[in-house]
Amino acid sequence: MPAFLVRTIWLSSAIVVLLLLAQPIGTPAQLELSLGAIVLMALLWVFGRGRVARSMFLAVGSLVVLRYLYWRLSSTLPPMSDPFGFGAGLILLAAELYCFYILAVSLVVNADPLVRVPAPAGDDEDLPTVDIFVPSYNEDRHILATTLAAARAIDYPADKLTVWLLDDGGTDQKCSDTDSAKAAEARARRQVLQALCDDLGVSYLTRPRNVHAKAGNLNNGLRHATGEIVVVLDADHVPFRSFLRETIGHFARDPKLFLVQTPHAFLNPDPLERNLQTFDRMPSENEMFYAISQCGLDKWNGSFFCGSAALLRRAALEEAGGFSGVTITEDCETAFELHSRGWTSVYVDKPLIAGLQPETLSDFIGQRSRWCQGMLQIMLLKNPLFKSGLKPIQRLCYMSSMTFWFFPLPRLIFMVAPLLYIFFDMKIVVANVDEAIAYTATYIAVNLMMQNYLYGRVRWPFVSELYEYVQGLFLIKATAAVILSPRKPQFKVTAKNVSLDHDQLSPLALPYILVYAVLLAGMVVATYRYLFEPGITNLMLVVGLWNLFGLLTAGAALGVAAERRQTEKSPSLAVDRKAVLTINGMAIDVAVDRISSARCRVRMDAVLPVRRSDDSFSGTLSVRPHWAMPTDEISAIPVRVAGVTAAGEESVCDLAFEALPPQAYFALADLMYGDAGAMTRFQQRRRTHKDLLTGTLQFIWWGLIGPFRVLSCLSARAETRRATEAAQDVPVPRTVGMRRRLNAPVPEPTPAQVVPQPMAARAEAAPRVRAAEPDEATSSWLQMMLELENAALAHKRSRRSSDLPASNNATAG
Repeated sequence: MPAFLVRTIWLSSAIVVLLLLAQPIGTPAQLELSLGAIVLMALLWVFGRGRVARSMFLAVGSLVVLRYLYWRLSSTLPPMSDPFGFGAGLILLAAELYCFYILAVSLVVNADPLVRVPAPAGDDEDLPTVDIFVPSYNEDRHILATTLAAARAIDYPADKLTVWLLDDGGTDQKCSDTDSAKAAEARARRQVLQALCDDLGVSYLTRPRNVHAKAGNLNNGLRHATGEIVVVLDADHVPFRSFLRETIGHFARDPKLFLVQTPHAFLNPDPLERNLQTFDRMPSENEMFYAISQCGLDKWNGSFFCGSAALLRRAALEEAGGFSGVTITEDCETAFELHSRGWTSVYVDKPLIAGLQPETLSDFIGQRSRWCQGMLQIMLLKNPLFKSGLKPIQRLCYMSSMTFWFFPLPRLIFMVAPLLYIFFDMKIVVANVDEAIAYTATYIAVNLMMQNYLYGRVRWPFVSELYEYVQGLFLIKATAAVILSPRKPQFKVTAKNVSLDHDQLSPLALPYILVYAVLLAGMVVATYRYLFEPGITNLMLVVGLWNLFGLLTAGAALGVAAERRQTEKSPSLAVDRKAVLTINGMAIDVAVDRISSARCRVRMDAVLPVRRSDDSFSGTLSVRPHWAMPTDEISAIPVRVAGVTAAGEESVCDLAFEALPPQAYFALADLMYGDAGAMTRFQQRRRTHKDLLTGTLQFIWWGLIGPFRVLSCLSARAETRRATEAAQDVPVPRTVGMRRRLNAPVPEPTPAQVVPQPMAARAEAAPRVRAAEPDEATSSWLQMMLELENAALAHKRSRRSSDLPASNNATAG
């Protein structure tokens, strides 16, 4: 059938449906039709299978949504004779229209996500050359060493793979800073990282000045590298060994392919997951985007670069002048430019890296503020609607990704709207209770069903609303700032690997507390007015329930603001690897079942050989590698036994890693990141469908306990303050001098005498310096430089000593 005829049929059908939806019917009939639609959707959900049933389900739900929208536009606005009510009603209607737009676009994009077949495996001699860029700014040595070693360990021909550390923390600009301390720290950082790169076989690169932030750093790498394909990895995004084998083959299929993007998967919880304790049982927030939305965008050639875990074709980047740096989201902007030039993209829905998320609510909000401002910058400065070269569906895809970040505005409107009626009797929606049930209640039910049908595997009910509210209170300011001055926002690096060793109230908690207090006051007033004030109709009950939902959302957000301490200092991953633990001269076969960058847990059938008082608790952990390590000196991981427990006939050992030499990072990379299936299994274990009933009950529970957690934090803070003040008020006792005779005169003070100590005694009295744990952030790059120089001096002394004749050595002894 000709395409023109197909479009004509679709357009005619849409016009007929809209005319039918606009027919006036009574409220009881509307309720019956809506309930019938809900029943039909439930039957399709339970018994329907395949694409046809999915389309019918979404079509029936869309009819209910459209009928509600027509009712809101035609029958519910206050009269213009009430200017305040009419104005507030228009604002509320605009917020609802925005939500309808987001729903409609998401249905178009995500109704039938693309499932790609695996990339073809080509011969090694036909594979392109690859440069892996790891841009860094302020990350510590241990994080960088882990990522760089894992990048070097990727399964790919060694002569076609080059790993680059792009160091923006040791630029010439920073090394010559007017602040001498900052300059010294930058020079020390550069020296330490250069030595690390030499040990790991990585190319170190910095630049004269820190211009254009991450985009400028990547473009500097492009000028020095020569690979046909460029891989971008954030400093805390550690690749699994199969990263390139799972992705590189797509470039051979399509010469116009510029991007292969993979999901961002994380080892640690974000603040909401940690504070609500959902990380091990609820899918992460980003999984909805990467598991559904990116697959939907991929169908329309609209999946975009997300800044890391991606491969890009050098020829395409060079055609566009490199990575775009006009906005602070260089990733999406670069993809936007290349899509407009006719290049294509591919999304591979398999986690092939493991990264770190912001630990604190402050860092989380800072990261999302940058994303929000960057996406709105692209929309304002390079609007997709007017960008030449994009197809209509690509314009829609980019507009959906950019306009999504306006969500703080409707979220705030929905919070305030019921309060206007509760406190001021401002009726901003003209409707009675029957109409509210027939139209609004059924619309909400259908909307929830559609969301749960599409995203229930990766998103629990009402979690999206909670995330949007938590971010929205602060993104309002970020949104207003970028609208007023689109070129003003500056790139800010998100802090990672921040430690939280105790429960605390977030510094950002005050706005959440104030909003909750206002909504709670609204709930009290609404209840009082409904029960005791004469003339109040059941409409107050409906508005009170609306306010109750906002109150529960604000209560759950308080639980997010009451930050829990970290249960793991270094995030871990469940693995299944065989290894050998060598301790006290004995080699024991063990099974590693969980590992982080700082420690691991192993199981063994034997008893740990530590019996005598002089037995050591330190040893090594070695593993048969998946691959030939890129170094002649294969090093096991030095470990220390931190704990042993019995589990039936097995012993379970908790091993803490000692300070890792550079070569040991290859063993760590193989042990932790050798099998990408470990991350897939972790994600799939959490992706169980959460139905509407249990999801709603869970959300109510969060809303109820959140305020009590804030009160607990405030109480603990007050007790700590009182204890501190009490300790400061304790009087310091005087030192009483004992004298032989009470009447003896007080002797004149004499200069203090220094009693010389033998060198051995002074050495014993000196405190021992503890070796830094591998997961501790380096407190000072200067200290690391001194340690590096001391190690080099010690090595030189040992070489000189070994070069002396035996007689001289004996004489020296």
